[in-house]
Amino acid sequence: MATPRRSTFWPRAAGLLALCVGIGLLAACSNAGTGDVAPKTVGKVDLKRYQGTWYELARLPMFFQRKCVQSEAHYALKPDGNVDVLNRCKVADGSWQEAHGTATPQVPGETDKLWVVFDNWFSKLAPGLAKGDYWIVDLDNAYSHVIVGTPDRKFLWLLSRTPTVSEDVKQQLLTRARQQGYDTSRLIWRAAD
Repeated sequence: MATPRRSTFWPRAAGLLALCVGIGLLAACSNAGTGDVAPKTVGKVDLKRYQGTWYELARLPMFFQRKCVQSEAHYALKPDGNVDVLNRCKVADGSWQEAHGTATPQVPGETDKLWVVFDNWFSKLAPGLAKGDYWIVDLDNAYSHVIVGTPDRKFLWLLSRTPTVSEDVKQQLLTRARQQGYDTSRLIWRAAD
């Protein structure tokens, strides 16, 4: 009488499964901290100090600004704590285009992550889709230079209280933007006057 053969399928399958799980865990650990982590914002922003005129030094490409050669933003604090927004864009022929809107905190009491909604046909048609992220990811103590971006890092603005800055300040802003994971090689810079 022949002795029955032991099946080797199950031990091999279990070993292969353990190997796959181990490789998966190693891959997950190797990516720890480098996944899609949102940029770090600055914390509380004094919107009273933040209001006023900001000049765009540079931006990542954006459809609505595709014709802009110079841009500026005018912010005014409203009595309800929200921010009145007036964006102005100078195009190549020298004329100015304007967009008006409102910025509101994404979380009540937190002023470094805002929603901006512009008063246009799209915001009236699809109000839930028309709001854009406005995250303040870097701001100097004097409120003279700021880096604003979106959490997906598709959009970025380097802003200043003056239309131009020193090379030193420019390099500091670029370094800080890169540290937050933004691609500064694609920036569009403000045209000279």
